[in-house]
Amino acid sequence: MSIVIVTGSAGLVGSEAVTHFAGLGMDVIGIDNDMRATFFGQEASTRWNRLRLVREVPGYQHVEADIRDENKIFEVFREHQGAIALVVHCAAQPSHDWAASNPFMDLTVNVNGTSVLLEATRKYAPDAVFIFMSTNKVYGDTPNLLPLEELETRWEIAKDHPYYKAGIPESMSIDQCLHSLFGASKVAADVLVQEYGRYFGMKTACFRGGCLTGPNHSGTALHGFLAYLMKCTVTGAHYDVYGYKGKQVRDNIHSFDLINAFDAFFSAPRGGEVYNMGGGRFSNCSMLEAIQMCEEISGRKLNWTYIDKARTGDHQWWISDCDRFAEHYPNWKYKYDVRNILEEIYDATRARNVVAA
Repeated sequence: MSIVIVTGSAGLVGSEAVTHFAGLGMDVIGIDNDMRATFFGQEASTRWNRLRLVREVPGYQHVEADIRDENKIFEVFREHQGAIALVVHCAAQPSHDWAASNPFMDLTVNVNGTSVLLEATRKYAPDAVFIFMSTNKVYGDTPNLLPLEELETRWEIAKDHPYYKAGIPESMSIDQCLHSLFGASKVAADVLVQEYGRYFGMKTACFRGGCLTGPNHSGTALHGFLAYLMKCTVTGAHYDVYGYKGKQVRDNIHSFDLINAFDAFFSAPRGGEVYNMGGGRFSNCSMLEAIQMCEEISGRKLNWTYIDKARTGDHQWWISDCDRFAEHYPNWKYKYDVRNILEEIYDATRARNVVAA
């Protein structure tokens, strides 16, 4: 039976990948050592999700290992060589705010860890498909140079601009801009994945995600904006909104829709590909709009404060143009828009947290 190796398997995207590919009858090996708790504290721990996977997914095998540990990672790949059909690499240090507090760890996790996994794949599973969860932060703050107009609840690109209809394409430059240290480490990993596809002829793809979200997200103040926003609304915790008058726009893609895109690529892989992958025009919102939806869905007011300073390297407006992926894989479609996503997150949040009085 074919094997799928998923890194960051207890995280949002990783756990969705585990469930999806196990449901297709494949054996899944998950690699995760709950580094999210190291980065963001115990409230962000993914241990609960790991235990859920072990309990609910038949045949799921969990390996507690650091992706930077070459000996351990190579051991896993060597043990299963000849059977590995797919590697889904989701493990990462995911916050540009956190990266500034420990640049060395951010770099080693995101770059060295990716290098170890690519080389393990090349050595022991050269015919496997390698999917990398990249980020739109590889474009740095270049999107902030776009001509934007201020509307009542959001910033919006000018209607006569080429990006208005579909969003920002892969052709946007990633060079000569402010990335944040996290963005820089993800650029290095992204280009490395492309290079293994082009130089070694491997079947690799970088999916440059917008806001990735869903009910399995362990949202925290520094990462997981929709999940953490709903958590604060439900529990009564305080939330800070940084800069752009709260009108900054993000597209949001449910992990279900993202994994279905991974599956489409796995079914008909290409080499060294790059795809912007977010909610696009189908699923996006501003911070103010997200707050309003959270309050409507929960029936509670969010306790929040506006801080008139944007986070370093933060995007004022981001909507992914996913047309290139849709052209390559025309059967792939969205299922969840922002409202659907928040309703699912609300139900999951209530189940996991104490509701404020």
